[in-house]
Amino acid sequence: MSKPDLPATSGKYDVFQAIADPTRRSLLQLLIDQELPVTVISGHFPMSRTAVSKHLRILAEAGLVKERKVGRETRYHLASDPLLELKQWLAYYERHWENKLNLLKRYVESESESENNSESDE
Repeated sequence: MSKPDLPATSGKYDVFQAIADPTRRSLLQLLIDQELPVTVISGHFPMSRTAVSKHLRILAEAGLVKERKVGRETRYHLASDPLLELKQWLAYYERHWENKLNLLKRYVESESESENNSESDE
């Protein structure tokens, strides 16, 4: 069984590095259904606008957010396509988790049957 082919990232940060930080995951959630300027985005976080901008830059380098100029303002929105790389990676390991859960289920069910059989023998 071979690992899935994953696309190479062109940015300084890849999707995995970008979403490793909980603040960046929160930023992605905030941008799911809306396009927002950094001034509005920074109001949702207990950090400076500069810090929020740094997180947005990392997400942009990973391809997870896109910028759009509207007048003098830069607005950010989610670009979800790079998340497919994460989905493919997780799907590969999901088979392993399912196998382990199925083995655990069979073990628990067999233990339960053993207990029921021993109780009926008494």
